[in-house]
Order: sequence, then C-alpha cells, then structure tokens
Amino acid sequence: MKKKTLTYLWIAIYFLMVFLPLVLLMIFPRPDGREFLREIAVALGFLAMALLGLQTIPTSRLKFFTKAFPMDTLYTVHHKLSIFTFILAVAHPALLILNNPVVLRLLNIFTAPWRARAATLSLVAMLVLIITSVWRKQIKLEYHTWRWGHDAASFLAIGLALFHMFKVNHYMALTYQRVIWLVLTGIWAAIILYIRVARPIIMINHPYKVVSLEQERGQCWSLTLKPDGHKGFEFQAGQFAWITPDSPWIFKENPFSFSNNADNKEGLVGFTIKELGDFTANIKNLEVGQTIYVDGPYGTFNLDDYQEDDLVFIAGGIGSAPVIGMLRTLADRGSTKQVTFLYGNPTWDTIIYREELAELEKRLNLNLVHVLEKPPADWEGEKGFITADILKRNLPENHKDATYFMCGPLPMVEAVGGAIRNIDVPASHLYTEQYEMA
Repeated sequence: MKKKTLTYLWIAIYFLMVFLPLVLLMIFPRPDGREFLREIAVALGFLAMALLGLQTIPTSRLKFFTKAFPMDTLYTVHHKLSIFTFILAVAHPALLILNNPVVLRLLNIFTAPWRARAATLSLVAMLVLIITSVWRKQIKLEYHTWRWGHDAASFLAIGLALFHMFKVNHYMALTYQRVIWLVLTGIWAAIILYIRVARPIIMINHPYKVVSLEQERGQCWSLTLKPDGHKGFEFQAGQFAWITPDSPWIFKENPFSFSNNADNKEGLVGFTIKELGDFTANIKNLEVGQTIYVDGPYGTFNLDDYQEDDLVFIAGGIGSAPVIGMLRTLADRGSTKQVTFLYGNPTWDTIIYREELAELEKRLNLNLVHVLEKPPADWEGEKGFITADILKRNLPENHKDATYFMCGPLPMVEAVGGAIRNIDVPASHLYTEQYEMA
C-alpha cells in the first residue's frame, strides 16, 4: 500500500473513532430530547472524551502507525490536540452551567456526588498535563521526571473521565453507546498495555552490546551496538531508534538517528550523540560490552523511498547524524546520483565527520557546502546561516525537482524551511526532522 494511501486510511480511522459516538447518537433512538444547550454540552463532552483517550495513539510508537506519519509531526499533533481537548472539556461544564446555573455547585469536590468530583479532578489532571508539557523547560522539570508524571496524570484524567461518563448514565444507558465506549476503552487499554508491558518485554529479549565508543568533534560521541543473541532488525538510512542503558521498565530512553550504513550485514546500529542533556552527558561513560536496549526503527525520514531522486541534505551541527548515515549508505551502494549537502556549524573545528565528509566527496557525486557562523580569517566559503541566497548559489539547476532532507533544531528548521519555499521548492519535496519531540 502506498504511503499516501496509508496516511489517509489512518486519518479516516482516527476521525471515525472520534466522531462515531456522536454519529450513532444521531442515527439511533435516544432518550427524550433536552434543552439544546445541554445537548451541545453533552456532544462536546463526548468529543473531549474520545480525543482524550485517543491521545494515547500519536505517542504510542506503534510501528504500523509511524510508517504513515513522521514522529515529530505526530508529537506536534499530539500537543495541539491536547490543548484542543482541554478546551472542549472545559466547554462541557461551562455550557451546562450556562444552561442551568445550579450545575455550578457540582464543581465543589467536597459536596458534589462522585460522578461530578471525577469530572472536576479529570479537568485538573488535564490542566497539569498541559502546564507541565508546554512550560516544562521554563519550570526546569527534568525530562524523565516529567514523563512519569505525564503518564500518571494521563491515566488519571482518562480514568476519571470514563468514571464520570458511565456514572452520569443518561446516554450511556443506551446499549449501543455502552458498547462503542467499551470498545474504544478496550483499544486505549490495549495500546497502554503494549507500551507499558509488551514493548519492554520485547526489548529485554532483544538486547544489544556496545561494540565501540569513539569521540568526535563538538562534544559528540559515535556509539556502535551489535545484537546480543539475536539477528537485530533492518532499518532505512535516515531512520532512528530509542535507546537506553537502563531497564526498559524504567521508561528512561531517548531517540537518536542511525548514523551507520543501513546495509551492513552484521545487524550493527550506530548513533552519533552530542552532550546536550542529562542522558547524553553520560554517553562517554558507556563501556564496551555494556548492555543497551534499543526500540526501533522509526521514522519516515529515510533514503529508500526516494532512490531515483537527486538529493539535497541540509543540517546543522548534530543534525548531520542521519545525513552521514544516508551518505555512508549511498557510498557503499556505489550511487552516482547528484547529492548536495549544506552543513551549518559554528566553527571549522566543530564540524563533525569533517575528514570523512571530504573522503565521501571523492566517492560520491557530492557537492559539500560548509556554512560557518564564525569562520577563520582566511575562510573563502559560505558564512553566517543557511539562507535563500546561499541556497541559490549552491543548489543544482534542477533544484525544484530534487528531494530535500533537513535536520536540526526547530529555529533552523523553520528559518531554512522558509528559505526553501522562497526558491519555489514544492512543500511535498521537503522532509524535516527536529532534535526534540517532547
């Protein structure tokens, strides 16, 4: 099945699960009608509940789902839908109060019945989710602490909302509504069980060992792993995996792009990791032979889907990790296609893979363009940041027909993405990947 068809299919299924309870509500017989505003409030409550439960899907890393959507897109959608879901959830009691102010007393968690307390506490849990996610860095909440709290608040919000909905028991007294909500709840529960039980078991049964750890420029380390007692998995150049040296049950893992040749026959997986945070700062302390757990591969940012196209790679700093994996793969395949790589770095001494890139220029039809923010005095190459003018000077004549891969921090992705659009490259030709998804 073509990727675009698969994408549309999953979008259709997602919308079906969101709106099916409302569609059935309109089709099948239901209890006698009530005030219009009250019915609108109930409809918004149903939508909020469906979206809240389905928020487990975008971040679940289900393989059949991530084949259709880039992971950074899924996380972006997850963030925006979470805020939209909270707005719907707040609108639900707001309209009920507007319709009948007496409902306001149900917000008192000390005197209200448990069905109302559950709804109020669910809203509080959702608010905590949004505040700690949107402003995580500002409140200096460490990632893994945030993740545990995020999971706990998510389960609490979903569980309390379901309790509220079933206890109200108006439309839920109808058999078909009970059935559809029980089915949806079963789907959410199955996803959670896969994430929290099945996947850790799979990872424990497929460990990897550290083969080598080599220091690179710019406080970066190249880590190579080999399967321990199994064949490993196949991946495409440009994809990534989540890795952890700790038990998979701790859920303390981080995503990194594959930087080694995707066609190697030994099942080796390689990553180049920059010392940027709590986890990455300790990469240099890993030892040869140490056990590492790997969950992958993931990502639609890959080479094999565009084998016939001329390629343009754009990266900043450690964003070159997936690019070097693609270039190594192309070189080992003996590719003759036209490749352009615009690579931005602060200085000449911080360029990762500098010597290897020079060698790859000899093995590939590669136009390598270094762009330095602080170049040496005798530098004759491109300076500053990657702009539309730099792109125009260095891209091939057929640049509108090429496929573009860009990886780096969000400000760079946004700025260079705008520059690419300014030179009339179709948006469908550009594929991006950001450093951080949470």
